[in-house]
Parts: sequence; C-alpha cells; structure tokens
Amino acid sequence: MSVDADFSGLHVASLESRRASEMQRLIERYGGVAHVSPSMREVPIEPNRPAIDFAYRVMTGEINVVILMTGVGFRFLLRAIEKHVDTQRFLDSLSDITTICRGPKPVAAMRELGIKPTHRVGEPNTWREILQYIDHEKVSIANQVIGLQEYGISNASLVAGLEARGAIVEPLRVYGWEFPEQTDALRENIIALSEGKRDLLLLTSAHQIVNMMRMAEQMGVSDQLRRGLYGTAIASIGPTTTQMLNECELHADMEPSHPKMGHLVVESARQSSSMVTQKRRWRESDAAIQISRNVAIENEDASQKHPSVDSLFMKACRGEPTERTPVWLMRQAGRYMAEYREVRANQSFLELCYNPKLCSEVMCTAVDRLGVDAAIIFSDLLPLLEPLGFDLEFVAGDGPVIHNPIREEADLARLKRLDDPQSLGFVYETVRQTRQDLPEHLPVIGFSGSPFTLASYAIEGGGSKVYTNTKKLMYRSIGSHSGGAWGELMATLSEAITVYLNHQIAAGAQCVQLFDSWAGCLSPNEYAEFVLPWMDKIISGIAPGVPLINFATGNPELLPLLRGDRRTVVGVDWRIPLRRAWDRIGHDKSVQGNLDPAVLLAEPDVIRSRTGDLLRSVSDLDGHIFNLGHGVFKETPVDNAIALVDAVKELSAR
Repeated sequence: MSVDADFSGLHVASLESRRASEMQRLIERYGGVAHVSPSMREVPIEPNRPAIDFAYRVMTGEINVVILMTGVGFRFLLRAIEKHVDTQRFLDSLSDITTICRGPKPVAAMRELGIKPTHRVGEPNTWREILQYIDHEKVSIANQVIGLQEYGISNASLVAGLEARGAIVEPLRVYGWEFPEQTDALRENIIALSEGKRDLLLLTSAHQIVNMMRMAEQMGVSDQLRRGLYGTAIASIGPTTTQMLNECELHADMEPSHPKMGHLVVESARQSSSMVTQKRRWRESDAAIQISRNVAIENEDASQKHPSVDSLFMKACRGEPTERTPVWLMRQAGRYMAEYREVRANQSFLELCYNPKLCSEVMCTAVDRLGVDAAIIFSDLLPLLEPLGFDLEFVAGDGPVIHNPIREEADLARLKRLDDPQSLGFVYETVRQTRQDLPEHLPVIGFSGSPFTLASYAIEGGGSKVYTNTKKLMYRSIGSHSGGAWGELMATLSEAITVYLNHQIAAGAQCVQLFDSWAGCLSPNEYAEFVLPWMDKIISGIAPGVPLINFATGNPELLPLLRGDRRTVVGVDWRIPLRRAWDRIGHDKSVQGNLDPAVLLAEPDVIRSRTGDLLRSVSDLDGHIFNLGHGVFKETPVDNAIALVDAVKELSAR
C-alpha cells in the first residue's frame, strides 16, 4: 500500500459494473470499507438496421471518416452486422478510410481484428480532445461524411463541433445502458448515500450518474439523494464524468492525474481525509443554515402581514407599479448629520454599534429628517468577523483594522464558525428596536457584507487598493479539491452571513441587502469562479419570501452576475447609466440606484436636474428604487440630501 494512500476505514461507495470485483479489492487494499453496487449493463441494440446500413455505406464509399468512441461499441457494431454483410470486406473498407479512435480501448478492439486506426486521441479522451486533435493534426473533415459510433446517449457537443468544422455527421448508436439485472445493491447504496452513510463515492463513468439518478427517481428519493450527495466526497475519473455531474447539478471534489481506475482509487484514498472532513463541515454548515432559515420563515407570516409590506419600497422590490419611485440613501445616518455627530461624541463607533437603542435613534432621526421610504439598520459590515475569531479595531484616522489577518492556510486554525448566532444578538436587537421605533408604513432593511468584501478585510487586515494578499490566496487555492484556504474562508463567511441575515429577518427586517464594496477589483471571470458560487449559496439559504438587494460596486461588467434568484433586487453604482445597467441586468429584475454621491455636493438645481435625468431614463419600467451609487459623503450638506429626496418624490409622481 502507498504509505500516504489510506481510506482509514471510511465507507466508500462505487457504482462500477464491469470491473466491480477489481474495484472492491482496490478499495479494501487501501483501507476502505467497500460498497460496490453495479449500476448498469451494456445492452446491444437488436435488431440494429441503422448499423447494417452504416456498414454498407462504409463499403460503398459513402462514409469518409469513422470516429469510434468505445471498444465495446466497435465490438457490438460487428456483432450487429455479422449476419448481414461480409465482415472482412467491411474491415478492409474501414482500413481504407480515415478512422479516429477516442483513447486506447477502440484501438485495442481494432487491433484484435488486425486493423490499425489512422488517429488516436489522447487523454483525457473527452469530446473536446477529439476536436482539439482534429484541429491540431489538421485532419480534413470539411465536406466529409463522418460516421460517429456513439455510446449510450448522443453527444450533442461533439456533433455540433464537427458540424461547425464543415462535416456532415451520421451518428450511430450500437448499445445503451440499462440497469443491472439485480438492482438490490444499487438501491441499498442509493439509500445509504441519501442518508449520509457513505463517506466517498467513486465514479468511473458518466452513465453511472445517469442510472443512479434514474433509479433514485424510480424509488422516489431524488431530493434526498441530492442532499446526501452534497455532503459526500465525490471522486470523478475524468472530465466527461465531471461534466455529467455538473449537468446533474452535482460537484466533483477531485479527479485523478490519469483517467484510470487505479489512479482514481489511490489518489482519492490519499485525499480522502481532507475531502471527507470538508464535506462533514459542509453538512454541519447546511444544518446551521437550515435552522436559521426555519427561524426566519417562522417570522415570515408576521412580516407578510406587516403594514410596510404594501409600502412603495416593497412594491418596487417585487417589480410592481408604484405611484412614485421610492427613495432611500445608503449611509443615510452618518457623519454628515449633526445629530449623529453628537451621539458619536460620547462613545466609540463600536460602542455605538453595540447599543441598539442608540442605533435605532440615529437611524430614525435620519429617516424623519430626510423623509425617505425605508430605514436600513445602523450597524457596520465588520462586527460579524469578531465571533469568527478576528481581532477587530476601529482606529482613528485609519478606519477598521484586523490585527490577525489570514494570509496562509495555516492561519485557518484560528478561524471559527458562527456556532452561536446570538453572539451578534445586539444587531438583532437593533432590528427589533428600529422596527418598534419606526412608523409602521416604513420597511426596515437588514444587511451584511458580502463574502468577498469580508474576506478581503480578513486577509488584507483593512482596506486596500490592489488586494494583493486577497488575490494571492484566491489563486493559490486553484486546483485544491475543496478550494484550499480561499474555499474554507469563503465557506465559513457564507454560512455566517446566511445565518446572520436570517436572524435579522426573524427580528423584523422586511428586506436585507448584501454589500460588496470591494468586488470592483475582480474581473467577471474571477467573480464567477471565486465568488458567485458562494453568493448563490447565501441567496438560496435566505428565507425565500424576503427581498434581497445584491449590491456590488466598482465594475459594471459584474452586473449580469448579480441577478441572484427571482426575489433579488440588483443594486447599481454610479459608474454606468442606470438604463444601460438595467438593460444588462434584464428588465425582469428590480434595480436600485444610482446617482453619483458627489452630485449632493452641488447646488440644489444641479441635484434636481441630475435626479430628473435619471428618473426619466427608466420611467417606462417598474421596479426602480432610487438611491445613490454608494453612501452619502460626510461633507454632504443635510439640506442637499433633503432636496434630493424631495426631488425624487416630486419628479417621479405618476
């Protein structure tokens, strides 16, 4: 046994059929408890008239190129035609035309019969490699008729790729995959996977996934199986199998260095401890999120009956027509107001955040003075980091500082989960107090920082202009089965954010907003790879009936990635005209924004003019919430903020 390859008694499931006994021995050899259940059997299509026609067309020169996808498929093809055509003549004709084999197995099947293929495509033998090989070797397929021996189900991507290169594709199915004759072991494995009783699942074929899901559907346990698989480490033999997992909305935690069964078993044994630890942590996280979601949903009935549900703001969140455009301002209670400065003079910023009555007072004062249509709770993005193990301080002149940032994987040892959501009880009490003190017709908005912004603070130790340490940790995590240090940090933050927001909803928030203040440093590709999966997880974990505003600043190219689910409102900063932004996002979504905060430093007539321009640009669309493209500047005259709110109310009246 390889010294570092040891399943250490973990329960390992496999759906291998043809080599089931070999898989069983390998798993046991490397210290696993094997649960091997054959999931399919290859069944030739009989009678197969298309296969006979195919053979005649090869012999008469009507087919110019043949692509063989599998060795067993080639053998089934010969079996289908042997009683109807001269097999040797068919083989001779095949030798005279271009043949392309996907990997070693069809090559071996051809050689058994004394013929040699023209081309052999190397690992990992997916449809992409076939097309890449054709391009690299300049195989002439334009205006050629290609006979494509398929297996199981048709590969639409390969057919489309060949046709895009000018080929005329004639697909041929010679066999399909049915369930094994005895399915008891497969059913037993599916139930065990559904119940979280298997630590790992090893997959050697895309069609094992198809048959597993088909059988689960027959058994009526599809949803349970998906939940169980989410908490099970999954090892995929290669890209084709991984792609099928993705199509089934499942995830492969690792692929071996070579798409072979031995490599799959040894390398998954080597990584099994870390993979299973990560998956168990995800199961615990899912349980914590579900508990918080249930807490929020219990309060949902009361929230839906609250008078503020029929407010202009909530109607706009739902995309409903409103008699005028609702307006509120980010950072509407802050240093630009004398009342706020008076309160702050007697305590530090963190002390203020820990005092729900004062938080409610400063927000309700701002709402009353400005006349806005919604109140966001007074708090900050960063106190959420403290119960996760971060030493946070607000330093005069420097802003927030994290004294123990995460820079390397070893630093994760001090990272904590939000085991006790009530450690943030002062925020939930701020929600309750604000809801109690605010007029009933106005909704309360809860909020949190988004995982990328919180991660950036946690890694950089404070604000940054280039995010060197953050991106270094991101990119160093590429290739790790669990996302490495970046994945662990984002998983911890995402769980905490979801639980945090659900408890704010339970305390009385009618809406919540996610702030991604630093996402603008990311390209769309970086956001899609390193952030979007975690955002999707957060959004799906928040109580479903509550509107959620997803706001990211700095890069308008990210806007289409912020759409979230059906109740998501997309926040827009000032760097793009609102109409153009809404066109990119899609008119099926409500939007929030997006006047440049600097406009509030101008004269009232300029404020009114720019406000009117913005409102007119989207006046034909429902679902607009007027806001600034970011928070109110501390230099802003209060009268200018009031003038803005008054202008919105007057100019948007319908």
